Amino acid sequence: MELLFVCTGNTCRSSMAEALARRILAERLGDSEIITVSSAGLAAWQNAPASAEAVEALAGKGIDLKEHRATRLTSEIAERAGLILTMTRAQCDYVLSVFPETSGKVFTLAEFAGADGDVPDPVGQSVTVYRRCAERLESLVFRALERLAAKAEGFFDQN
Repeated sequence: MELLFVCTGNTCRSSMAEALARRILAERLGDSEIITVSSAGLAAWQNAPASAEAVEALAGKGIDLKEHRATRLTSEIAERAGLILTMTRAQCDYVLSVFPETSGKVFTLAEFAGADGDVPDPVGQSVTVYRRCAERLESLVFRALERLAAKAEGFFDQN
């Protein structure tokens, strides 16, 4: 199963969500490839690095985001994903309008995690705002992974 996180530029929110999900999965499953994780942006500059603030925010959590490079969402990427989680309702609606074949597998991250609201874009704001964004993402990603894994009994109890 491939889990895809989507935002606008793939340099802040979706890249942080991807890295957080990878860490959570590694802690729970080790090297298992039951769930693979990636991210993309609706208007990404191909190969752009993660923002300096996103790198710093995740460094505080022991996660290195320096090697991340942005990817633009394509029909091939959307088709390959088993689940697509966007940061906002508008992004979710956009994905559904441009890639109608994603119907039934695209949700907002908060919606899929059983929470309300969007994950606001921290671009252009302080590292403090990015840290708050990373905290919200970590909580939502964990809850989304719990939901995704609910069918696999004991998934989060393995380690």
